[in-house]
Amino acid sequence: MARRSRSARSALALCAALAAACAAPAPPPAPSVVSAVAREPDLTGTLRTHHTVKEDTLIDLARDNGLGYIEVVAANPGVDPWLPGERDVVLPTARLLPPAALRKDILINIAEQRLYYFGKGGPLSFAIGVGREGINTPLGVTSVTRKREKPSWYPGPSARHDDPTLPARVPPGPDNPLGEHAVYLGWPSYLIHGTNEPFGIGRRSSRGCVRLYPEDIKRLFPLVKKGMQVRVINEPVKLGWSQGELYLEVHPTLDQAGQLEDTGHYDAAAIPDLEERIRKQAANQVDRLDWELIKQTAEARLGVPVQITRSAVAERELPLFQRFLRSLTSTLVDTATTQPARPPTRSDDAPPKPLR
Repeated sequence: MARRSRSARSALALCAALAAACAAPAPPPAPSVVSAVAREPDLTGTLRTHHTVKEDTLIDLARDNGLGYIEVVAANPGVDPWLPGERDVVLPTARLLPPAALRKDILINIAEQRLYYFGKGGPLSFAIGVGREGINTPLGVTSVTRKREKPSWYPGPSARHDDPTLPARVPPGPDNPLGEHAVYLGWPSYLIHGTNEPFGIGRRSSRGCVRLYPEDIKRLFPLVKKGMQVRVINEPVKLGWSQGELYLEVHPTLDQAGQLEDTGHYDAAAIPDLEERIRKQAANQVDRLDWELIKQTAEARLGVPVQITRSAVAERELPLFQRFLRSLTSTLVDTATTQPARPPTRSDDAPPKPLR
């Protein structure tokens, strides 16, 4: 089957579209800041880059920028997540909001591995960890039943099967996988909570619960109210408009995300009904669609918004920064996609995959 090393080469043609998501430079955010939604109805944030140094890892950069691990790895094909070296890497801090019809209370997209909050004080977006293979996070609609600070953890049957030495109750503290905050749902045994293993955020790392960075659940916790709707979807493809242009954002599937983490590449997968969905969203702007770019975006699955309509604005009329960023992104994507896919190298002190 086709591998990411081949399909990712199509990302070279995405450079101009990636830059279109960045209308103006933004100052670096504080560590793990929540992605606040911009003024546009569908597009949020600004695509950025970071120059890594010897001690950097992509897992550290992810947390420092409010991102999940796989988000950063997918946006930087060919870059070793544990030993990236000194280079520029893409920070996928621009994204499309979910469809307007789904923007209510809390929406969790497990393919994207992000939680969206649309209540008072929102919208906000947080990186999450979801259920690992065989213990999937359930899909559907439920609601918040209660919430608790410093929760106790009562290991279930699967946890006891894996570790018979677990006590009946794990009190609050560093050994508690729920972290300092827990939001309980109408689905028994499934929670939204913090974690004592932050390296599991942006990965399939839990027993079906939804995990957030400790600093992110602390921000979300006071905003969540009893009775709020919680909808969980599995949608790797998003479409949205910004400033009269249509954008496409494609993430790896859950299976591809697992392959990407384990081997550095993944098997290609077709996207059913993609053309039909795009035509419907484009409406009377279908003639402006760049179908070759759409194909490349679907194959590359970089997880960033790509402008797929041809802009009426001439290149020379773009702001100086936007022209510069187009050139810069071209160089970055070209460098990443010309490197062969390879299993990620782990340093001696790299943490194991979290299993709780």
